[in-house]
Amino acid sequence: MHRSPTAEAELAAELEAVRPVLGARYAAALPGARAAVLTRLWRALVHEPLPWTERREESGASRGPGSESSVRLRDGRRLHGPRADPYATAAHVTDVRLDGVAYDDPARLMTELAVPHGAAFAAELGHSVASLALSRAGQGPDEALLKAPQGLQGSQEWPVADWEWEQRVVDGHPYHPNCRTRPGFSVAEQLAYGPEHRPSVRLGLLPVPAGECLVSGEWPECLRDGGRLLIPVHPWQAAHVLKRSCEEGVVAHPLMSLRTLALPGGPHVKTALSTRLTSSVRDISVGSIAASATLSAFAESLTPRADGLLHMTRTLGAATADSPDLAAVLRESPRAYGAPGEHVVPVAALAGTELPSSTAWLARFARLALTVGLRLLELGVALEAHGQNLLVVLSASGAPLRLVYRDLADIRVSPARLARHGVPLPDGLPARILTDDVTALRRKLFGSLVAGALAATAGSRPALRTALETAVRDLPRTPDLVALCENPLPTKALTLMRLSPGTPGDQWALLPNPLRADAD
Repeated sequence: MHRSPTAEAELAAELEAVRPVLGARYAAALPGARAAVLTRLWRALVHEPLPWTERREESGASRGPGSESSVRLRDGRRLHGPRADPYATAAHVTDVRLDGVAYDDPARLMTELAVPHGAAFAAELGHSVASLALSRAGQGPDEALLKAPQGLQGSQEWPVADWEWEQRVVDGHPYHPNCRTRPGFSVAEQLAYGPEHRPSVRLGLLPVPAGECLVSGEWPECLRDGGRLLIPVHPWQAAHVLKRSCEEGVVAHPLMSLRTLALPGGPHVKTALSTRLTSSVRDISVGSIAASATLSAFAESLTPRADGLLHMTRTLGAATADSPDLAAVLRESPRAYGAPGEHVVPVAALAGTELPSSTAWLARFARLALTVGLRLLELGVALEAHGQNLLVVLSASGAPLRLVYRDLADIRVSPARLARHGVPLPDGLPARILTDDVTALRRKLFGSLVAGALAATAGSRPALRTALETAVRDLPRTPDLVALCENPLPTKALTLMRLSPGTPGDQWALLPNPLRADAD
């Protein structure tokens, strides 16, 4: 095997200095972390339209034991590895062979491929492995799957607070090789701010004259000081970007996005955090602040058309000191939409939760999600319903009842479809979210909901197919549903995007449609 130990060793040295008790568990977690990242990378090498690959082949019985995928590169080299189920979430790839040489380290494999921009991406992969191992090391030895409440009201086995559900997501993005890359974060900062480490974070409060701020919605009195607004600031942002101290503010609990935290009493605050997490730099644009109240009101006006199956979390207030590096958004906790005895669970957390009658449960959940998603798409709104933005309200027995959606920044809105249904388009929506391009609209929903949230919850192509076959059976046969059932399934080409730093915006891959036997 060929391995580059740099990132792993550097993190181990830092860990020895700040939390030596985790050293042995970190070392033990490294092989599994390498396999988890390598599985995600191999999926990308097989299924994404990378410009230096020529064709993909499969050998052995379809999906049977010993079946393999191979990729021929344009320079004549070949990659071989286990058959790459594009919807699988379990780490099953322990090595990939490049011209017969086996690599169990994704960073080393990417280095040996020697493709454009591959060196930088290899460094990211190394950090992803190391940070993922740290995340897993930080879990207690008794961190098993949460058991379903099995009809017991107020089960003590499931979390109560919303942030406790969020912090159950340890491995990050289910399909991105950079699932745990945290550039610019030291080990001490990862332990102090990473939600999977379950810390409490004391946000700073930076006073800014109200006349110098752009405010959308209602900024609460508790975050005002006379003529000044007190803008919540993440401590990492204060130290590394703003480079100034802030007044000590409120203690909050980080959610899975890291930059969004649950405040005491329920509201969530999205803070500016100007670093790249997974794929994108996470700041808050001035334009998104300006449009936040209008967008929130527009989204809320659509919920009656979902027949009680969907809630949209409201943006309570947003403010910026005319800078994407100093801004904050306050919004409702999704927990506000759960009745007593119900659980409001991020879809990303479902993979770590044991649910009753899993096959039937998944089909019921898929039908709920597709009913809502396709109804809004027909209306003219494509949700980015991935596992972080989409939450499901579960009954006390674990049955899926309703959906909650949060974070409207990346939805797509079709003026033509809205007009066709008599829905007025409000003034002030960001131009970048408006499109009548049917491909863009379907990519947004299908890529996030089906190839993302539903696929990750199912965990494999056969399980996803079974759930979708049941779910789509009685849905209205709209053109969007026909496209979902018959065309290849779009998904963001996450690795291609990391290897294309000069290409702005999303890039896409087309996956075999799990509903089509001829796509096997």
